[in-house]
Parts: sequence; C-alpha cells; structure tokens
Amino acid sequence: MSRKWSYLLSSVVVVALSREELDAELGAQLDALCAALHSEPFDPAPFEEVGERLVALGYVNEPGLKRTVDVLGKGLLALEEFRSSDQHTVRVVGGIGALTCGFTAARARAILDQQESMQRSLLKAAHDAQRDQRQSEAKFEGIASSSTNGVLIVGLDGRLAWGNESIGVIIGRPPEPGTRLVELIAPTSIVVFREMMETVLSERGEFEREPMQLVRGDGEFAKVTLTASLLRDDEGQASHVLVMADDDTELALLQGELRRQSLHDVLTGLPNRQFFTTHLETVLRRADPEFGVTVLHLDLDAFGLVCNSLGARVGEHLLQHVARRLRAVMSHEKSMVARFDGDEFGIVVENTARTPDVATTMANINADLGEPTYVDGHGLAVSVSAGVVHRPPADVDPVELLRTADLALRQAKRDRRGQWELFHASEDATGRRDAALAVVMPGAWEQGDIGVVYQPVRDLATGGLAGVEALLHWDLSDRCAVLADESGLILPMGEWLIRIATGQAQWWRQRGELDQQFGVRLTHHQSTDADLVSRVSKVLEETAMPAARLTLSMPVGVLGVAVAADNLGTLADMGVRIALDDFGLGPRDLAWLSALPVVSVLVPEDLVRRQDPRSAALVPAVHELGVNLCVDGIESAEQEKWWTEVGADLATGAHYGSPLDAGAFLRKIS
Repeated sequence: MSRKWSYLLSSVVVVALSREELDAELGAQLDALCAALHSEPFDPAPFEEVGERLVALGYVNEPGLKRTVDVLGKGLLALEEFRSSDQHTVRVVGGIGALTCGFTAARARAILDQQESMQRSLLKAAHDAQRDQRQSEAKFEGIASSSTNGVLIVGLDGRLAWGNESIGVIIGRPPEPGTRLVELIAPTSIVVFREMMETVLSERGEFEREPMQLVRGDGEFAKVTLTASLLRDDEGQASHVLVMADDDTELALLQGELRRQSLHDVLTGLPNRQFFTTHLETVLRRADPEFGVTVLHLDLDAFGLVCNSLGARVGEHLLQHVARRLRAVMSHEKSMVARFDGDEFGIVVENTARTPDVATTMANINADLGEPTYVDGHGLAVSVSAGVVHRPPADVDPVELLRTADLALRQAKRDRRGQWELFHASEDATGRRDAALAVVMPGAWEQGDIGVVYQPVRDLATGGLAGVEALLHWDLSDRCAVLADESGLILPMGEWLIRIATGQAQWWRQRGELDQQFGVRLTHHQSTDADLVSRVSKVLEETAMPAARLTLSMPVGVLGVAVAADNLGTLADMGVRIALDDFGLGPRDLAWLSALPVVSVLVPEDLVRRQDPRSAALVPAVHELGVNLCVDGIESAEQEKWWTEVGADLATGAHYGSPLDAGAFLRKIS
C-alpha cells in the first residue's frame, strides 16, 4: 500500500526525496496510522499529523490530498485486520477526516507563511532599491570620471550636458557644456550619427552602437565606436542620452597584434596549425588543376634525445634553426611552412611545372638540415621524416587532409629515420577498417566471439604430427593478434590464449588423446611485457602443464629490447622452449642463435614463397647451431617438396588444413 501511495503521489507532485526515500517515509507513516486504529481509546491525532507531514514534504496541492484519501480510504478498509468489525470502519473514516483537517490547516499556515515572507521580501527590495540608486549614482560619477573611454551625457535637444576627461583626450580638447554633439562628428559620419540618434530617441532599441569618426582639435579625425542609450528619470521618462566613445585607434592595433599572435607560433614565428589549416582551404580552391598541391607533415628525428641530453633550451634553439632552414629551402616555391606541435612542422606547396618532385624536395630538406649548427657550443644536425599527400582532390576537407598526412608520417617513422612515405587511399581504408575492429574487439572477446583454434606442425621428413600451435580466431578479421597488439588488448588476451592452450593440452594428455608439443606465438608487446614471465609462470602452475611441453615464439625484431631478451632467457631457464618468429636467415639473424637459448626458428611466409637458393644455403648453418628450422605458411605440395629437399625440419600452413577448434582438430588428426 505504501508503494502505491508513493507512486500515485509522485505522479502529481515532485519533491526532493528519491522514490526509495519516499517509499520509506510513507511506510513509516502508514505504520503509525495502523497503530492508531488499533489503539484504545481511538485517537485520530496521528492521522492529523500525517496530513501535516504531507504538507511538510511538499504535497500542498489538491491532487496530492485526493490521491492520499483514495489510497488510505480504500486500502485501510481492505486490510484483513480492519475488516473484522464496523468499529474499525468508523475509525478509518474518522481518521481520514482528521488527516484532511490536518492537511488543510497545515496548508493554510504554509500559504500564510509564504505571503508574509513575500511581503517582507518586497519591503526589503524597495528599501534596497532606494539605497542602491544613491550608491549607483555615486559609482557612475566615479567610474565615468576615471574611465579611459569617453563618456558624454547629452540632453534630448542634442547639447552636451557633461563629459569626462577621456573624451577630451580622444578629440584633443575638452568639449564645452552646451556644445551640440553633432559638431563633434566628422562630415563622413553625420548620416550614420543622425540615424543612430533617431533610433535611440524613438526607443526602438535599448542601445545603438556604430563606428564613426570625431573631429579632433588639430583638424584630424579620431576613429571611435559610439554607443548611445537613453537615461530615464524617476518616473521612467527619457531625460538624457548617454554616449560612450571607444577609441578604436589603439584597439585596432591591439586586435591586429592579437590576431597575428593567435595565428603564429610564438617560438619560431611560423604560422601555427590553425593558420595552416585555414590557408589550406584557399590553396586547394585555387590550385592548378594539372599540378595540384603537395602537403608534407614533417617530424624531427631524435628530437627527444636532444632535449633529454642537452636540455629544453637547446631544443628550442634547434626548433628555431629548423624553422629558418625550412623557410630558406622552400623560398623558391609558392609555399607555406608552419609549426604544428612540439617538433612537428607542415608544408604546403602550390605546384607548378618547375616544382621538384617529392623525393628531390625531401632530399634537399634533409641535406640542408644535415649541415651542423652550433647551439651553446654543441654542433647539432638533424633529419626529418615526412608523411606526404600529393595532389589531393580540390574538395577534400583540410582537417581530413592533415589526418592523412599524419597517417603517412607514422608509416614513414615506423622503425626508420629520415624517410618519407606517400599517402595511399587504399592503405587508409584498410587502416580505418582495422581501427574500427580494434575498437570493438574488447566487447567481442567478452561475448565469446573471439576464440582459440589449433593448427598442426608437421615433420617434413616423415609427414607426422610434430606439434600443435594455438592461435586467436575472430570471424571478422584474420589479423586478430595484430589488432590486439596495436590496441594494447594483447596482454590480457595473450595470457588468456596461453591458459586456454595449455589447459587444452593437459586435457588431451590426461585422456590419452594427444600428447604433443604446444606452441604459442608472442607479439611485440607481449615479448617486451615486464610481467610476461610471471604471467606464464602463473598459467603453468594453474594448468599443471610441464614447462618443457610449451613453446613460445618471439619476433626476431624485439631481441634488441633489453626486456625482451631478459624475458627470453628467464623463460628458457624455466624450461620453456623458445622459438624465433620472422627469422630472415640473414647474418644478423643467425648471430642471435649463438647468443640465445633458442631451439627453433620460423621462416616467414614471404621467404617460403620465394624459395631463394641463398636462403637454402643457410639452412645447414642453422642446424650446426643445434636449432630446428620451421617454414611458416606452406601453401602447396611444391613448396613442401622444395623446403624438404633443402633440409627444413618442420612446417605449418594452409597446405595442412585451416586452423580448427579443439574438437574438430582432434577428429581430423585422429
């Protein structure tokens, strides 16, 4: 009953209590009413108090009382405890009447209190208004006298009644009282001035504001902005016109300087990103249809190294030097050089038939910046990497254009320095699709859309099963691990993959169905994860998987990172077998084998397809170091035959079937 009461009241009046709080409040009141109905002798006072409480809660309208009477009148009589005798019926009716009386009395008191409060507020407001008027008149005179703006009080007849000192400074002479204001207006502004005053006097607006010129005492003109508004007397009748004169001469200079500063970089004096973006709109519209424009997004290589070793001050001087050199290199072209953020710069070139190609331009820039400059006695030389958009469509959005240039820059800087990359629309479309998938990947993993599949590792000499590799699988992308690595999700997801794989291996081993080496490939971020060893240790402990039955593959490219090398050595000491992924069969790759505890290497797919005799010649060198060689991505019997003949040990790939879930994989190999 209390919940129904609460619900019906909430539908007609909003109070500060939440629904739960209101339920509790009305439940307590209902308990009090029931107790009163049972009391001997019957005392209707609690009903009256409930009526007063309703008003205190804010239910002072008639619908609130009506809802209460309906609920209590029907609800109390419907209760089993009050249906047994007519005496309770009489008490309920009497109680409802008492509640109504209490409600009405409390409501009357509340209304009287509101009226008294309003009367006190009105009296105070009138008193404050009189006091404020006296204070405002004194304040106006003080403010107007000290204001740097010209202030004039003009009669309705157009003659000057009062003026402050600043108006005398603006026009070069103090205006005499009684002077007609129109005499101070330059001839070129008379028409605008008359129209403004007519508008003000006709009360068609609160104020009028117009730029115009005043006649100075020396015969010159002062540029000002006049603002005119009516002043009224105590009876609300127009009495004077207040005219404010803003001196625009210094304001115009200040606005020009502020605008210049807002569009230029303070350190280098170059246009900033905002100015550059606006300029792009104009450039794209007027670009030569045949040659178009070229946009370059530049980034200094190793600038952080300079700042960290020599300090921020040296870095700032270096940025100023780079800005000067970029302007000098591009001075022969119709171009704009801008500084974006930090050590990033932008260049837009309006191409002509004589404009050098992008490769020449970048070579010239890096050759010029490669000449040492001395900062605080340090001879510094830098190179730049660049993302380039050549001849974009004329209707492209400038912001989108800069985004694509930045995307190309990130490609250029990937593990390289002093390089440039041309933007390709097809790569951008692929990148956007991958980014969209990476964003939704956490949800897909949580919902079970991402799973684990298994593929066989075959012994090339016998064709038998040499091991099993566990992989992440997602129907929406065949680059699941790559996307997870780029988004950072790979750390928890990679640990989950190892846990699922080792758990499955133990399950098959305990049932006597499959007892093979299990492999998992680690990504770049997994390999350099400071918690990798603890993650693997925890999984092996949870699943009781023997460390020697697990093979973890690391990309060769991470071995130069100290954390990855430490992880590799510690895992090997634990008994985990270590393999190297993307092994290129080059001298540098072979050098790692003699320095690290590696048991196997995986040759990447591009080398597998190439079937290069030079790669084949290095297979014995791998074997001499006691390392197995696995070819990754065998697609045909021809490839399998070739790599078998050159001495490869193991193989994976589509030739041996698609990766399958645990059940299907076991059925296929059984």
